[in-house]
Amino acid sequence: MSYSPWQRSVLDNALAALTEGRLAHALLLVGPAHMGKTAVADVLAQRLLCSAPTTDNLACGRCRSCTLYAAGTNGDIQRVTLEPNEKGDKLRTEITVDQIRRLGQWFSLTPQLGGAQVAVIAPADAMNVAASNALLKTLEEPSANRFLLIVTSRPGRLPATIRSRCQRLEFRIPARSDARAWLVTQGFKDADIDSALDAARGQPGLAAEWLGQGGLSLRREVITELNAVGTGKLSPIELAQRWLGDEQGELRLRFAADLALDAASRRVGAAPAERGGLTVPADFPKLSAWFDAINRTREQLKAPIRNDLVLAGLLREWRTMFP
Repeated sequence: MSYSPWQRSVLDNALAALTEGRLAHALLLVGPAHMGKTAVADVLAQRLLCSAPTTDNLACGRCRSCTLYAAGTNGDIQRVTLEPNEKGDKLRTEITVDQIRRLGQWFSLTPQLGGAQVAVIAPADAMNVAASNALLKTLEEPSANRFLLIVTSRPGRLPATIRSRCQRLEFRIPARSDARAWLVTQGFKDADIDSALDAARGQPGLAAEWLGQGGLSLRREVITELNAVGTGKLSPIELAQRWLGDEQGELRLRFAADLALDAASRRVGAAPAERGGLTVPADFPKLSAWFDAINRTREQLKAPIRNDLVLAGLLREWRTMFP
């Protein structure tokens, strides 16, 4: 596996703690989305299960545990994540208490290979209240050679009682020069890298995703369409239906919210101006409220309500902020 510098830093710290006997049974891997947290959790899990680690303290890739791990048949690792709904056509939005209870029962079993047991929970912030309470019971009763790797980009959504019982492994956004250098090694064009890093607020993994999957083009479309609504050239209901008409709806709303936040942070008391191609209103309080409302709409996209009507109302508010 090829590691980014920020992944390597976290992994090295964890492996050093393991070597020195300082590694806790519960690890909380935190940091912004798209920083490779789950990938590091998987590498660390394989190392914890390996019976013949290498001289640089990584999994050997050859022992029985590693062979089964690579085949996906190692019974001493469990992954807890979002499961399909009853219809099987979508993922659930929560990790349920039943999943965590099954995990607790699994931890009570004897390891199949006689070594460690490792569970990876990702995204841990998706646990509902009952699931979090059930996990707390597992955390309160640590056992030798039982490890919990808890992965989240939103640690504030986890109860303090869970966070306080974990050893924290933090993924930090690197310096812009380091992020830029890494993106160059991934084969992206210099001309696009700075724009992507700006849009991603310095997060290199997110910038890489948008560079590779057309996110920057979609962001430019959002700017053009918001300008069209602001000048009355495009109706709010038409744009709302367009934005939510495919799987890119959440990303469009993220871009709209980010653009509004950028505008609000630079617009206090100023006249209307261009920000990254977006014409923004001068009303700071309304702009801030609009940012909050767009984010609430993002959160409820999966709820069974007419989100297109909610969004159309917000786009009408955007239009009224212009003279």
